[in-house]
Amino acid sequence: MCIRDRVSTQSTGSHIFLSNIHLYKMVKVALLGAAGGIGQPLALLLKQQLPAGSHLALADIVNVTGVAVDLSHICTPVKVTSHLGADKLAEALTGADVVVIPAGVPRKPGMTRDDLFNVNAGIVRNLVEGVAVNCPNAWIAIITNPVNTTVPIAAEVLKKHGVFNPHKLFGVTTLDIVRSNTFVAELKSQDVTKVNVSVIGGHSGVTILPVLSQIPGVTFTEEEHTKLTKRIQDAGTEVVDAKQGAGSATLSMAFAAAKFVHSILTALTTDQHTTECAYVKVDGLETEYFAGPVVLGKDGIVEIKPIPQLNAQEQAQLKEVYHELKVNIQKGVDFVNKA
Repeated sequence: MCIRDRVSTQSTGSHIFLSNIHLYKMVKVALLGAAGGIGQPLALLLKQQLPAGSHLALADIVNVTGVAVDLSHICTPVKVTSHLGADKLAEALTGADVVVIPAGVPRKPGMTRDDLFNVNAGIVRNLVEGVAVNCPNAWIAIITNPVNTTVPIAAEVLKKHGVFNPHKLFGVTTLDIVRSNTFVAELKSQDVTKVNVSVIGGHSGVTILPVLSQIPGVTFTEEEHTKLTKRIQDAGTEVVDAKQGAGSATLSMAFAAAKFVHSILTALTTDQHTTECAYVKVDGLETEYFAGPVVLGKDGIVEIKPIPQLNAQEQAQLKEVYHELKVNIQKGVDFVNKA
């Protein structure tokens, strides 16, 4: 007998739902890059948590057939199909409610997210072209780095096709929150399931701004604040270096992405609103895209929360965030429009 235990839930904390018991509407989720280091563990988590009767379409240019067969042996009521090669992309995308994109080249020792740009920018552009044609109303969750730039690339592609919906396009920054919650809990001997750190700005380097000053019941010295912020910003490099060239943050990223997708599915298939941090199109700030808490409903974003109160250190960092994001965003816009 297969038993799916319902894990306790908290949409803005560290918990993840591994059960589909409370999700009622069948959905189709297309996972693009499903055979990769993030794609495979993410596919496993999605096979466990999609609503009963749903369809998980796995697409990649290599090895995806075996991944799909392996997952299909797991006794959860979720259909799994494989779609190998560019000529099968439309098949994977047609009818999709949610598209998740981890496809691309991972970071290696010594590389920054910007070093990935030349390869990954083209991958995202081509995949989102497919989304625009085959499932223009789908929610799109982009994991492929550099997220600060790949999300604007996706937006410009969708604009060219006349189907851009800013309420349904997201850069997945959840890993920054997952890491922040973990590191804060370790440093301050807190219950990690009750820690909830807002992380605003972007998803690389100095653009990652954890709002440590606003964690209830937790305080930091200036030195602790500085060191912890730096560790959160450099956490991806910490993993890359520890793996010694054998990969990047795949398992933790899969966990974070599954958490984000679950929040999408809860909003999409129930009457509940959910809140997650994500990198999205914004108005009224110094940049066109910005990461922060957003409230999700059936039709996408229903509210973008304002920037929380910041202390002096965080206010100073925000200026750096804006400066770097403007460069990142323009790079993505130019990539599409000057091609």
